[in-house]
Amino acid sequence: MKKELLSPVGDKDSLIMAVLYGADAVYLGGKNFGARKYASNFDNKELKQAVAYCHLYGVKIYVTVNTIIYETELKSCLTYINYLYNIGVDAIIVQDIGLIKLIRQYLPQMEIHVSTQTSVHNIEQIKFLESLGVKRVVLAREMSLKDINDLKTNLELEIFIHGALCICYSGQCLLSSQILGRSGNRGECAGLCRILYNLNKDDTPIIKNKYLLSPKELAVFSNFAEIKNSKVISLKIEGRMKSPEYVGYVTKIYRKLLDDPNYTLSEEEIFNLKSLYNRDFTKGYLFHEQDTNLININSSNHQGVIIGDVIKYSNKYITIKLNHQLNQGDAIRLPNNEGMYINFLYNQKKDLINKGLAQDIILIDNKVNLNEIGPVYLTINKELNNIIKKEAKRQIPLTLKVIAQINKPLQIIYKDDIHEVQEIGPLVESAQNAPISKERILQALTKLGNTPFIITEIDENIMDNIFIPISVLNNIRRKLIGKLTIKRTSPKNQFLTINFLPPKPHIRSLKEFKIAVLARNEEQVITLLSLNVDIIYVTDLKIYKKYQNSHIYLKLNRIMPNHPPYQNENLLIGEIGGLKYQKCNNIRTDYFLNVANSSYVNLLQDMNVESITLSPELSDDNLQYLMSNISPTAQVEFIIYGRLELMIMKYNFFKANNLSYQNNYNLEDKQHHKFPITSKNNTILYSPAPINLINKIPLYQKMGINTFRIDLFEEDSETIKNLINHIRKVIN
Repeated sequence: MKKELLSPVGDKDSLIMAVLYGADAVYLGGKNFGARKYASNFDNKELKQAVAYCHLYGVKIYVTVNTIIYETELKSCLTYINYLYNIGVDAIIVQDIGLIKLIRQYLPQMEIHVSTQTSVHNIEQIKFLESLGVKRVVLAREMSLKDINDLKTNLELEIFIHGALCICYSGQCLLSSQILGRSGNRGECAGLCRILYNLNKDDTPIIKNKYLLSPKELAVFSNFAEIKNSKVISLKIEGRMKSPEYVGYVTKIYRKLLDDPNYTLSEEEIFNLKSLYNRDFTKGYLFHEQDTNLININSSNHQGVIIGDVIKYSNKYITIKLNHQLNQGDAIRLPNNEGMYINFLYNQKKDLINKGLAQDIILIDNKVNLNEIGPVYLTINKELNNIIKKEAKRQIPLTLKVIAQINKPLQIIYKDDIHEVQEIGPLVESAQNAPISKERILQALTKLGNTPFIITEIDENIMDNIFIPISVLNNIRRKLIGKLTIKRTSPKNQFLTINFLPPKPHIRSLKEFKIAVLARNEEQVITLLSLNVDIIYVTDLKIYKKYQNSHIYLKLNRIMPNHPPYQNENLLIGEIGGLKYQKCNNIRTDYFLNVANSSYVNLLQDMNVESITLSPELSDDNLQYLMSNISPTAQVEFIIYGRLELMIMKYNFFKANNLSYQNNYNLEDKQHHKFPITSKNNTILYSPAPINLINKIPLYQKMGINTFRIDLFEEDSETIKNLINHIRKVIN
């Protein structure tokens, strides 16, 4: 199958750039339900216009609906998706599994692509999603190309090939949510991976003021041939928050690489890519990049590209020796990490100039109090941006057919790769005086002006010595272009209006409540057994086997490249691939599944899941509304105490920083939050302090929550006993 180049669109200008520079498809968001809430995005009217614009050029358009959906939003979200279907959107990109279930129920014709926010990284997840009727999965950025090629599936596969990376598995990050109340699962990520941290061992700083969680930019142009030969269908560029010029140029580069098997980037093109945006480049996990080459600990923003060095400074001027052209209107970053626009540029005589060339020595005003020498980085390339805007062009090839025979109606046809339109004109007459030439007829019919069409093939049967008024030809040309434009841009879907009927609210009346506790070591398990705790989750298989009984469950990793053949076990699963175990095991689901609405709860209940842990991101109001809409028999769990796992990373933090892993490491931000960080199968970052919602238990009991969950960390036996006894008193 032909590979698809998929470009990011954050606003109208980026849409134009993506299309004109050769995208096969674009992805963009509306004003709600998208994972890039702070991009400009598109309102409903603008979405309709965007669909028409894309379809005019034969470009597909995918709209992101890739947040978790709260119960209160189900109706409005489905109404929105209904609108997207009716205006002809080619597919929607979805994170929430409960929403997928509802789309399949109410709009089965809608094509669904599963977002990278669902963190799909194994074949069992893909099989489950295939059973829900999705067409494509956007794979986790942590997968290697080899692992992707080993997947045996009929679903279309999509990967990111260029742009920003998340250090955490997408859809599995609670850092921004728990610290600032801005959920990455709701499109509100505050980018806390991009800030400065200290690494502490106990309370002693080991590394100070570095961007310890900030990944470089993904760029795979040097390995593109391997991607072209892979199972991947769609090649995705990240960048809905980036400039239109960035979108256009990156699309242009990968279009060339995709179309020409012998094409390699020039030094100038790599320079241009870096000047448009980079945090330094990495090949990422696709090509097994070393952990030491994934993070840029010195910068979290666009660092630009070196164009020279400061060789002298004074209070008034900064003197720079250039190794690349610098233009008035460019922006640079100086050795003190300050950025500035070049409003005035001087030669060594202090005459104003509009540009300096490589090897020139130039002066700029010292507006940033620079008092050191060092490299100068170009961060905005004005000339390149102007060229990108000027050269944006894409034309739609047409075949023109003309039949002009005396005493027969004039017949003119325009044909693209799919559609054909024709007009029958007046009878063709013999010329009485000055005949119209064949060349003049064809000139009138191929003069397509500012339209996106171009005639690339002509099939004509035109007699000599005939007369056709130019006005007739011009009028027919305009009519045909209008007809063809309508055919290309009109929605192909049959108009549908769905009527979503939300569940009728009811009160869940419960008499029995349970306590579930996650234990992280054997001492904690022994203590919990002595306290007769209802449910115990353990993270170690040996401990699980040693104390195995009906109350103890093995907590599986939420990152599962492979699934061991468990049978007749008690399992707590943390990713949707683990649902395969429900056929021959007792399973409960962890909060990492991001369950936030009744549709998802009902789906899991229908699969005989024993108990469902809800998302810790649910507010009391959202929790109340959800609980009133789920089945009276659904067993629901909610975490009330413990350190949440805020991030899970494939990135081996300790190896990358030349440390042997031990306990008692933490990352400390400028607000002095200290996040414990551990590394076993994956690197995990924990909340700086336990959440504590114990005082809300009576409220949650009234809502109908069955089980109250505690996640232990390093608590000793005495602390655990006090904690459990306190919770039991509150429950009773």
